[in-house]
Amino acid sequence: MIPFSVVLVTKNEERNIVDALESVKDFEDIVVVDAFSDDMTVDICRRYTDRVYRHAWEGYALQKQKALDYATREWVFLLDADERITPELKTELTEITKAGSANGFYVPRKNYFLGKWIRHGGWWPDYTLRFFRKDRGRMEPRAVHERVVVEGSVPYLKNPVEHYTYRTISEYILKMERYSDLAARELISGGGRREISGMIVNPCLAFVKMFLVRQGFRDGMRGFLLAALYSFYTFLKYAKAWEKRVQP
Repeated sequence: MIPFSVVLVTKNEERNIVDALESVKDFEDIVVVDAFSDDMTVDICRRYTDRVYRHAWEGYALQKQKALDYATREWVFLLDADERITPELKTELTEITKAGSANGFYVPRKNYFLGKWIRHGGWWPDYTLRFFRKDRGRMEPRAVHERVVVEGSVPYLKNPVEHYTYRTISEYILKMERYSDLAARELISGGGRREISGMIVNPCLAFVKMFLVRQGFRDGMRGFLLAALYSFYTFLKYAKAWEKRVQP
């Protein structure tokens, strides 16, 4: 068995969770915090671990911190339900922890969109801090785009975690609706008043950055769609911030 904790938060993930748990079934400690799913998610999780806890949803950062608090091993991997840890990554995790020279590691993510690995547009290698010593890491308390903060040295790993995100455009749009609302609230709480320029300028800059500067065009139609969708997400978050400000 691999002597690490892996933690996941779930809400109606019956389609994804089997493959995620299969990829970590040899970890010594598997923790799942579920936000009262009404599908088969919890039943599936209990086939892999008896460490399944249920908590009402409190936001991405707080929910993931709850899961981290349950972990019992020195090292923790924070995994999403639509991600998979590869055998090559497991081997690298085991080897680097023996060295004991760092408190956490950035892991590259191999992101799939509409069934294809996206190599450009800022989607690869898409480093994210997911593996760290439990006593040195915590979730940053923010509403959207939550991230782990780790004290000390945090180098980069070679082998990626596989991320099977957005199998359809509709999935992207549904998530964009939720995230743009949270992002709008962050803009409001930040006290800025740049909604008009944000709606006009920032979406254009976002498209140019993803599609041209970061060469999203090399991923063909998928690269174009991602740049266009992210541009619209950028517009939405500023439009919603303006709406919340004028119609409190």
